[in-house]
Amino acid sequence: MSFAVDVNHLEVNFGDLRAVNDVTLTVNYGEVVALLGPNGAGKTTLVETLLGFRSPDAGTVRLHGLNPTRDHREVVTRTGALLQRGGVWAPMSPRDVLRLTASYYDAPRDVSELLALLDLERCAKTPWRRLSGGEQQRTLLALALLGRPRALVLDEPTTAVDPEGRQVIRELITLERDRGCALFLTTHELNEAERLASRLVIMHQGRVLAQGTLDELAGTPEMIVQSSGPVNPLALGALLGCEVTLDNPLQLRCAVTSTPERIALISNYLAGLGLSMVSLRTRASLEERYLELISEVRSDASS
Repeated sequence: MSFAVDVNHLEVNFGDLRAVNDVTLTVNYGEVVALLGPNGAGKTTLVETLLGFRSPDAGTVRLHGLNPTRDHREVVTRTGALLQRGGVWAPMSPRDVLRLTASYYDAPRDVSELLALLDLERCAKTPWRRLSGGEQQRTLLALALLGRPRALVLDEPTTAVDPEGRQVIRELITLERDRGCALFLTTHELNEAERLASRLVIMHQGRVLAQGTLDELAGTPEMIVQSSGPVNPLALGALLGCEVTLDNPLQLRCAVTSTPERIALISNYLAGLGLSMVSLRTRASLEERYLELISEVRSDASS
């Protein structure tokens, strides 16, 4: 099978620091993969190597089956990128920079279409220095789309973007995925990753800690119950026949698969205490699982 992005046992060093350490991952066409991790995890270094701005010290990187360093021109032609570093000459407006950049492509997307798609029509003639952070980010995304790319590499695409702008970017990512584009994005915003990604890759200190779908990363099925008041976990555990632990005074984590019968047992038990079930989840959230994985690594490193 031919992947849009194919990274195998990649290593990238800065002197004695191994910024990317034995990383392997893939992205299919028509798929959104989110790369997560704390600052210093190696995400930006991985993206820069993927786009051919850095050379691997070991392992291989392929984009559309091409070597991004050796075949840089062809890779750039087929790939749109939004990076944290970079900008636009201050006097230029979104329309100016899109028209200029469009002249470099044989068959670019229509500039007016992109201005409308990314809700930039109202500020199309505004100089770059006077645009909001969200308007600048959406302009850079429009630039990434100009060449009708088969893959998009987006480094923190919703940074400094207001809620309305985030929705515009989410819709665009979905449209690009549906037309068969491969999307590889980095983000610190776990809610965005949950909304957008087909698969997730979690990095820390240059290594991949885990990767898979949301369900695969969520771990063992369990019942996570939010109650309207404090509950004795031992008593509830005896009723359900499982271990029950407290995340906080009002949230109980029951180590058992959710069934209608067990939900009814918990509801009746809470009602007998004069309480109610405020919410119920059957898997750990991405934030909980992410923090758990990072915490495990840090604990191992300090022991």
